[in-house]
Amino acid sequence: MPARSRRTAPPHAPKYLRVYSALRRDIESGRWKEGEQLPSELELVRTFGVSRITVTRAVRDLFHHGLVERLAGSGTFIKRGHPGAHHSFGLLIPELGDTEIFEPICQGMMASPHSRDCALVWGGAGSQDATKEARAINLCRQFVGRSVSGVFFAPLEHIDSKDAVNRRILQMLDDARIPVVLLDRPAAPFPQTGRHDLVGIDNRRAGYVLTQHLIRRGCRRVGFVGPPHAAATVAARAAGYREALFVHGLDMTATWAQPLDPDDVAGVKQMLTSMRPDALVCHNDRTAGRLMHTLRLLDYRVPDDIRLVGVDDVDYARLLPVPLTTLRQPTRQIGDAALTLMLERIRRRTLPPRELRLDCELIVRESCGAKLPRAA
Repeated sequence: MPARSRRTAPPHAPKYLRVYSALRRDIESGRWKEGEQLPSELELVRTFGVSRITVTRAVRDLFHHGLVERLAGSGTFIKRGHPGAHHSFGLLIPELGDTEIFEPICQGMMASPHSRDCALVWGGAGSQDATKEARAINLCRQFVGRSVSGVFFAPLEHIDSKDAVNRRILQMLDDARIPVVLLDRPAAPFPQTGRHDLVGIDNRRAGYVLTQHLIRRGCRRVGFVGPPHAAATVAARAAGYREALFVHGLDMTATWAQPLDPDDVAGVKQMLTSMRPDALVCHNDRTAGRLMHTLRLLDYRVPDDIRLVGVDDVDYARLLPVPLTTLRQPTRQIGDAALTLMLERIRRRTLPPRELRLDCELIVRESCGAKLPRAA
């Protein structure tokens, strides 16, 4: 098999998705003809420089999407009459690989019953030395140049210029008449209204549910920890947190809901000294995990001295020094819903913008003070 470029996805994209995307693109471009045998998994391992498990998973997804067929004892072949890609959708997710929820959201898109006639495109975001803003704008230009059928966009956060960059990206896509579905978060801060479809969770309810859970466990001085320059999702979770305090009659003057870097030992110490919290609602699991380590440096024990909760239920939440109580995002359902919303938008361009908010499941572990039975 001749050498090929492997720039089918940014370096931070999951390896099996990069292999799957490259193989699917070759099939749909006609590089391999109907009925032609796909290279063996060992050949694909050498070509892409990945593990056998990664290749097996990529080929399995090709089979799942009706692009290849397996013949016992013979190998894997390009399926005759495979559906091809009637639509190619760009994935403009600057935090793919940094924020853990986006990979399973993409998996949900690929597993959707509507995905058989669709292809997801990552593109190359340019030099890794460039800023996150520059990489996102460059990727947007690529999608416009390729005339993709639509773009799934997770707006930038954690940078000063996020609102301006998000507006610029959306204007570029609007000018090119490319439909957009926002993932996880709106592009404009509250109370501005958006003009694009959005799929995510009910963030205000998430903040309320977590805070109420701590209050019902006896906590009375509950704080909220979120990063500076955060997306609107964090503000919505903080709003739900404050609403729970108000509904349950707690002292609103004894709260903490200011931006805080969980790795800033001095800043965390100041918050602990000034507020003396008995519990903290963290805007996501990553913040909760980092804060847990900072608290240990300051000789605070979780949950004996202070209780923690987070949002997402990422894989490592149960593996932290104290397993984390969290809200589990329905990531695969978000992906499926996002693809459905995109296809409806393509069919009916004049529909008003829609927001689809999915509910989360509370996962109770030891960090909130719960006494759970140990596995045998």
